[in-house]
Amino acid sequence: MRKLSFCLMLVLWCAVSVKATTLGTAASFAVLGASTVTNTGSTVLNGNLGLYPGTSITGFGPGIVNGTIDATNGVAEQAQADALTFYNVLAGQAATGGDLSGENLGGQTLFPGVYKFDSSAQLTGPLTLNAEGENDAVFVFQIGSTLTTASASSVDIINPGSDDSIYWQVGSSATLGTTTAFYGSILADASVTLDTGATITCGRAVALNAAVTMDDNTISTGNCAAPAGGTGGNGNTPIPEPGTLSLLALGLSGITFLRSKSKRGPPILRSASLP
Repeated sequence: MRKLSFCLMLVLWCAVSVKATTLGTAASFAVLGASTVTNTGSTVLNGNLGLYPGTSITGFGPGIVNGTIDATNGVAEQAQADALTFYNVLAGQAATGGDLSGENLGGQTLFPGVYKFDSSAQLTGPLTLNAEGENDAVFVFQIGSTLTTASASSVDIINPGSDDSIYWQVGSSATLGTTTAFYGSILADASVTLDTGATITCGRAVALNAAVTMDDNTISTGNCAAPAGGTGGNGNTPIPEPGTLSLLALGLSGITFLRSKSKRGPPILRSASLP
């Protein structure tokens, strides 16, 4: 009983301590670069485009930005600061889902939680993320160095709830292979490269210190998965702060996760910035 009480307190504390953390002003950006943003071909950004402190954005047009362009201004500077803050929050989360170092993400089915890679992470083929119908389910991938996907790889969401979130915290650079269908927000300490035809849904590409490079891509902050009969969010709608009963329900749910032997962790991170 004492162990279960401690687990309940731990889950409740985690929920309270990070539930208000968000991407801040960075949430509205489909692409946010540091040194340069470069595009080739007919890329479409459904969200804003930003750059700070660099000065060179090229390839728009022919690329299309369905939002604003903020280059080397105060808006982009604040977005970079907010993205860095959230990057550090993600990096500081406990690996509740386990250590996947050395494993290929392709072919795996994972549940809400925080997953750690000591160095690089590879995705070859499909990765299935099962949100188990939870509202505000969160997946966090902490990657020590690079994230690389093979051509035609995918991140697939099943059993989504409302306002679920996926974050990829990358210690150096991320590269999405040709025609990769990716899901979630990439926050890379260095650069983000999207090869020809790669897409990002319900997320964004953020490079904190280097370039974002694109080639005939589509990046959308919206188009998020939604449960049957529901509608996807736009990535920017705040989630009301949960009340005491909601936190209790979260804690009880967390106990179930802690007692499970599956590769999963309690959904300890709650963000208002990305469904």
